[in-house]
Amino acid sequence: MGAQWKAKGKALVADAKGKLFGKLVKEITVAARAGGDPASNAALRMAVEAARKASMPKDTLERAIKKGSGAGADAVNYERVVFEGYAPHRVPVMVECLTDNPNRTAPNMRVLFRKGQMSAVAWDFDHVGLIEGEAANADTDMEMAAIEAGAQDFEAGDEEGVTLFITDATDLDVVSKALPAQGVKVLSAKLGYKAKNPISAASLSAEAMEEVQAFLAGLENDDDTQHVYAGLVD
Repeated sequence: MGAQWKAKGKALVADAKGKLFGKLVKEITVAARAGGDPASNAALRMAVEAARKASMPKDTLERAIKKGSGAGADAVNYERVVFEGYAPHRVPVMVECLTDNPNRTAPNMRVLFRKGQMSAVAWDFDHVGLIEGEAANADTDMEMAAIEAGAQDFEAGDEEGVTLFITDATDLDVVSKALPAQGVKVLSAKLGYKAKNPISAASLSAEAMEEVQAFLAGLENDDDTQHVYAGLVD
């Protein structure tokens, strides 16, 4: 699961929104390489939907598409790079970056991993489709919706009522399109990593959890980081 932290205070919220827009612009730019029309480009369509849900200005969104499709004067090329390793207390971590300069990103990641360990951990993760959704009405049966839409699995809603639907990587677009017909409002859809053998947070002391969270927050705050997936469950 991607690690999430909620910013507090107006300045922090504004900074968090700026970082979110930066990440979304990169996703749109990379997706647009395969074509600038969301109707025929599933990856671009999902990235555009995420941007709209985050209230990204229309001109910012359109500029990002032009950058990726090569239609704009400021076309840019981002490379997707994944770093693997352990957070403190042997929590496995996958870090997905989008960068225009891998020679800058790699040293930064090595520094951030000093309190953990860079190591091959991909074997302990599945590459899957991750769809967040919420019931569109009171009659929605999320388990039945998952089955009917073709999801591989689902995780019951959190305190905010958000359910995670897990799909095969190749089925992400199909399932995300099928869920609304089953009474589910799709909030986000992306490819990501899910730990096979996550560590229980309850098995760690409060001090250990603070160390893990501080480590993950450091990874998230790097400008080149898109997503952080940690093998940790509540």
